[in-house]
Amino acid sequence: MEKVNITINGQAISVPKNYTVLEAAREANIDIPTLCYLKDINQSGSCRMCVVEVSTARTLQAACVYPVSEGMVVTTNSKKVRDARKTTLELLLSDHDRKCLTCVRNRNCELQKLSEELGVTDITYDGMTIKHDLDESSPSFVRDNNKCVLCRRCISACKTIQTVSVIDAVNRGFATQVACAFDKELGSVSCVNCGQCIVSCPTGALREKDYTGDVWNAINDPDKYVIVQTAPAVRAALGEEFGFEMGTPVTGKMAAALRRMGFDKVFDTDTGADFTIMEEGTELIQRIQNGGVLPMITSCSPGWIKFCEHEYPDFLPNLSTCKSPHEMFGALLKTYFAEKNGIDPAKVFVVSIMPCVAKKFEAQRPEMGGKYPDVDVVLSTRELARMIKQSGLDFANLPDEGFDDPFGQESGAAVIFGATGGVMEAALRTVAEVLDKKPLENIEFEAVRGVQGIKEATLNIAGMEVKVAIAHGLGNARKLLDDIRAGKATYHFIEIMACPGGCVNGGGQPIVNAKVRMDKDIRAERAKALYAEDKKSTVRQSHKNPDVDKVYKEFLGEPCGHKSHELLHTHYTARPKY
Repeated sequence: MEKVNITINGQAISVPKNYTVLEAAREANIDIPTLCYLKDINQSGSCRMCVVEVSTARTLQAACVYPVSEGMVVTTNSKKVRDARKTTLELLLSDHDRKCLTCVRNRNCELQKLSEELGVTDITYDGMTIKHDLDESSPSFVRDNNKCVLCRRCISACKTIQTVSVIDAVNRGFATQVACAFDKELGSVSCVNCGQCIVSCPTGALREKDYTGDVWNAINDPDKYVIVQTAPAVRAALGEEFGFEMGTPVTGKMAAALRRMGFDKVFDTDTGADFTIMEEGTELIQRIQNGGVLPMITSCSPGWIKFCEHEYPDFLPNLSTCKSPHEMFGALLKTYFAEKNGIDPAKVFVVSIMPCVAKKFEAQRPEMGGKYPDVDVVLSTRELARMIKQSGLDFANLPDEGFDDPFGQESGAAVIFGATGGVMEAALRTVAEVLDKKPLENIEFEAVRGVQGIKEATLNIAGMEVKVAIAHGLGNARKLLDDIRAGKATYHFIEIMACPGGCVNGGGQPIVNAKVRMDKDIRAERAKALYAEDKKSTVRQSHKNPDVDKVYKEFLGEPCGHKSHELLHTHYTARPKY
């Protein structure tokens, strides 16, 4: 790669020609403050926090967008630069809701951190402010423009990465704000509830809708039997809230914490994922053998499902009819488990801990449940962390404990559901063995792993070429579906996850600041935790999970049979785009 020689703060360095000043400074271990910048999502230079002096320019330049050139001399810490940054920050704070102690982002707010680093100890410009109403119309999250700094990171995540485009900057000057078209509420537009806007926001302007109070009330209600289930991606990120290195699995400590918080049973959604593979794998085999609608597309990601309902209703017949794993498991907990343990299903209260705020919306869908909802409350990983802290538990020093019986066994295939390509690999581990009628020599399908936006593979299964594809992030899903519509590509099976990287990077996961995201790919780091757990699992294929096999023998009968269709499958409906 061609390089150029530049000087930053008197330090001579050689960097790639396509670098920005910000990237060059990072390589030289020089920190430049940012606010609107977010790697791979937003590089606009609009906030002016990263300004520097450049020898080839007369005015201060935004380092995040200014390209390096041969012989350039850059100063990042002159009085002129420091004064400009501080003035910009003080102006931002003049129209900001500064109730930091009661903000969900307290101590994890990039604006708060900048104030500390730049020495802002007083509000210099304390003038007129605009009071915005909270938008609480969504079942998944809350929008609070009183805390918005107009960085536009949420807009870019929604428009550029997800291609949903339901928010944008409206009005001009002091009246500028982030809003939906025609000032509609988020709950009345085509928002898919993915929450990528939340994990992109540097402040508390966007947050998940908090249901922790409902869960505490249920735990404290002697008339309720409260069951908690945790998604595979939660274990890969929860530790970050307690000082663990990114990518450290904390499964055992998480189970121990939940038990001490007062839940009656602590289960793993991986069990639900194993049921999903049994049902979805059987459905795929039936479609291939009986001339069903192909390609079949996975239905585990509720953000993707709602996107499909709004944007691609012609693909609804292609969706697997399977419920997502936590919904399947919730249905079984309120039927099979309740029946086996003599518990009134009306008293069973199911809490799902998810990396995904779209599952808050999903749990409220009328299609998810019968007489009772499959799942009563969905909490994000962040909400669980807050509850653990409220409980006064020393999370880091808790012992490692397992999940409760009768669902204490899960497969490694279920664990990797949280990473992009994981659902596909889990399905192939079962489908290939069932069709070939012999054990697989290698159960790891490396071709479907990794964080490439769209992955394709052709596999020889039972003498038949099976073409598969994986897309993560709705922008990539759009590209893939448009190619299928145009006849440019054909497949048998497709996995789509709404969030970039899959559930490990879900909208309900711990928020990682822009500086860390410059150096680490959180999608890959968290996925490592899941693949490590899969590697050490004694059972690594869903159809070999003895707990799952027992439920089919005692209750469900067979995959895709009458009873499983009644409890574990559903349907979806086209929605208008607005």
